[in-house]
Amino acid sequence: MKYFDYAATTPPYPEVIQSMAEIMQKHFGNPSSLHQYGEEADRLVRHAKEVTAQILGVKPSEIIWTSGATESNNFALKGAAMRGGRTQGHIITTRIEHPSVYECCRQLEQIGFDVSYIDPASDGIVRVEDIQNALRPDTIIVSIMHVNNETGAIQPIQQLADWLKKVQSRTLIHVDGVQGFGKLPVNIAQWNIDLYSLSAHKLRGPKGTGLLYVKQGTELFPLLAGGGQENGYRSGTENVAGIVGMTKALRLASTEQSALSERLLVWSEQLKIAIQSIEGLVLTNPSVSARHIVHFSYPGMKSEVILHSLEQQGCIVSTQSACSSRKAEPSRVLLAMGVEREHAASGIRISLGDQHTKQDIEHLIIALHQTVTQLRPLERRTR
Repeated sequence: MKYFDYAATTPPYPEVIQSMAEIMQKHFGNPSSLHQYGEEADRLVRHAKEVTAQILGVKPSEIIWTSGATESNNFALKGAAMRGGRTQGHIITTRIEHPSVYECCRQLEQIGFDVSYIDPASDGIVRVEDIQNALRPDTIIVSIMHVNNETGAIQPIQQLADWLKKVQSRTLIHVDGVQGFGKLPVNIAQWNIDLYSLSAHKLRGPKGTGLLYVKQGTELFPLLAGGGQENGYRSGTENVAGIVGMTKALRLASTEQSALSERLLVWSEQLKIAIQSIEGLVLTNPSVSARHIVHFSYPGMKSEVILHSLEQQGCIVSTQSACSSRKAEPSRVLLAMGVEREHAASGIRISLGDQHTKQDIEHLIIALHQTVTQLRPLERRTR
């Protein structure tokens, strides 16, 4: 079976598994404890933060460990919105965000905040002028993803940040960087953003670990009350093994990013050419998109039918965000792009990673041809 769902989760690096096993066996102390075991664990957490900060080009004090990007995104949005005891204000986000941002904003609406949801253009890319038109004096935060997790569309982070910090510097910028890091160049300092989320398991690290970059001087309301860990931002005993594993994955992913990018370009272009040559399939990738995500639709056929047919051919793919894929509704992201409902209900995402080979891509292309051949007789019946 060939796995082509790297945008959902990734197999951990062997080095990550080895490091985590060693930590859990030998350095299981609570980092807040004053004895030797606690001090050893605390040193590991602090060292991991120093290494991670160096990789990201930020200060160690600006790194907050979390349980993953869902927590990081919720912390960024709710922490910014509710700082100082606020219960109202304005938030800008987009209709193509990951559920951990989109649903978080819907929650904030329910308690009194006003949210503007910006539609992308038909190419899946949000236009900065649309955000400009939505900006208000009471806008607290603008939250936007670097790379869309379904279509791979790359959003204009630098352009947005340059404009916003000139016209209204007090408004925070949060970037969900989950699908961008390790595949595209990331320069947090140059972007001049305030908040940046990452998840370890999308980088061949462990599940249950993530981080939120919080620019020095940025105030957030803590979501979790307790022992005051992470400089009071995030209470709870640190996941030492997960933190060390994430740091190891970040280091490996950043080191391999350039070489991986070249391979992904070749593979994704091969897949796009193949998809465009198969009658009935429609390539839905934006022109400006990350190389690890290839998206297409098969109008007239439900996406789950295509998924299971490809699975029978030995290829694991996905329909939409893993957090939404068990819902029967067409993709919210594709509908926001203006894609017809029939197309949006038949979307398939292929996402590639560093473990793939030329032979894997060839196998997938053959499987695509075989799947369409098998499903074509059913096409009219499912309309």
